Amino acid sequence: MTSATSGARLRDVNRVAVLALVGRHGPISRADIARRLGLSPPTVTAVSRALMEAGVIRKVDDAEPRGGRPGELLAVVGSAAVAIGVKVTSDRVTGIRADLDGTVLAEFSAPFDAIAANPFDALSELLRPYVEDAGDTPLLGVGLGVPGFVDGRSGLVEAPLIGWRHMPLPQYLSRLLDVPVLVDNDVNTLAAYEHLYGIGRPFDDFLTVTLGQGVGAAVVSGGDLRRGGHGAAGELGHLPVDPAGPPCHCGKRGCLETYVSDAALVDRARAGGLSVAGPAELRAAADGGDHGARRVYREAGARLGGITAGLAAVLDPQAVLVSGEGTLAWTHLAEGFLPAFREGMFPPLADAVGVHVDPWDDAKWALGAAALVLRTPFTLSGEPQAAAVRARLAAFPGAELVQ
Repeated sequence: MTSATSGARLRDVNRVAVLALVGRHGPISRADIARRLGLSPPTVTAVSRALMEAGVIRKVDDAEPRGGRPGELLAVVGSAAVAIGVKVTSDRVTGIRADLDGTVLAEFSAPFDAIAANPFDALSELLRPYVEDAGDTPLLGVGLGVPGFVDGRSGLVEAPLIGWRHMPLPQYLSRLLDVPVLVDNDVNTLAAYEHLYGIGRPFDDFLTVTLGQGVGAAVVSGGDLRRGGHGAAGELGHLPVDPAGPPCHCGKRGCLETYVSDAALVDRARAGGLSVAGPAELRAAADGGDHGARRVYREAGARLGGITAGLAAVLDPQAVLVSGEGTLAWTHLAEGFLPAFREGMFPPLADAVGVHVDPWDDAKWALGAAALVLRTPFTLSGEPQAAAVRARLAAFPGAELVQ
């Protein structure tokens, strides 16, 4: 490799690293960028100037200047690019179109039959108007969050809950829509949202736990989502609790999900003599002070808290983030979860790992799906699915400066 080639490659790495830092932690000062990346101030100045010329970062005023002098920070130019994000369930899709800084520009929701004869054609027809309506702003791609396993290399989807098995979803939709399509487990997409735009932004190592129809988890370590060797990392709901326990839809018995999902809580309440039609009625009973309803939540929370503590002991996250529909009853779940979590934690970490609750909002899951695409310019990882987005990015004016 010649010194000229080596120097060009180093400049490319520096540009991606600076853009990644501004995208994930901006607004941020040049001094902070230099300190975090170990670059010289002149290098940061040169790189940031190139990125501003490319139209992807901009100067903003520091709201809290130090030393009595106005400060100058760098932030992403939101209008530099957009992406579409979609959360897919068995009977509905919820989607958004967002720009590079996570500002939601449009929202949509529509009925969807996941087990129709050709659901992908139907999905492409639902999405096509929003793809075509992107206007002059570069559309980086479409992100989809689905409730199942997704092979990060091939994009093949295994989602038994919605009847999809070994489905080549991204390849098929990419051909139909003529844009890159990235797919991931829906809990991973939520973690992507939290890391890029939400309450996980201060952390590079955290565990996201979701509660509701199912129970899931996602792991962010070193700033990257960890999907595992088969795309199944974070399948918290299928940790074995009791081999003689209730049957699970996965074919086993006694999975955690059979004790703490919405349906499991309702079944437990009915077995205890409570007449509740569903999760909302159970929650209302607990809110009204019913001791039986509160006990159901407390016991489920304790079971979940103990298992989450075990995961935290293995993964050593900076924080545990809790989200999903189940957080509507968090006041009651927390009565069992928090004591069990603290008691089960490895003692040196017991007070170091915070538990943060993010109220449920389907739009956040959809924005997380968009974040799969939007984070591509902000990451140094070589995720195979992201290659299509990088190739599309390369075709945009000035793109040689941001990749």
